[in-house]
Amino acid sequence: MSALKDKLKADLSASMKSRDEVRLRTIRMALAAINVEEVAGKQARELSDDEILKVLTKEAKKRREAAEAFGGAGREEQAKAELDEQAVLEEYLPAQLSDEELGRIVDEAVAELGVSGPQAMGQVMKVVNPKVAGRAEGGRVAQIVRARLS
Repeated sequence: MSALKDKLKADLSASMKSRDEVRLRTIRMALAAINVEEVAGKQARELSDDEILKVLTKEAKKRREAAEAFGGAGREEQAKAELDEQAVLEEYLPAQLSDEELGRIVDEAVAELGVSGPQAMGQVMKVVNPKVAGRAEGGRVAQIVRARLS
């Protein structure tokens, strides 16, 4: 079993003992999402830590988007609950890159490829995405690449 999944299960037990409801439901949801991913496809398999990080990143993004939707609809209590869950999930994710760090990586990729103009966006994204995997959301990366190429 992966180290990250072990940590999630240990934290689940700890949150049960401490009666931390937000943490408990968030970790349960995360483990459920991981289990769904493990049995998806033709054959059940054990996820690696990197694959688990991708699942957790996707779940954190869902929480952020739901919080924005609830906030926009004036349902502040639900928005706060979603943000609380997102905060718990982010404890398990690597630190996100700042805009400056991400911009520097994009600039290096553009210089390395020697390209310019919006038509080169795909080439730059292919170079940048592996370098920032798990540390920056795809939409944010695309936005900065687009800005640098225009």
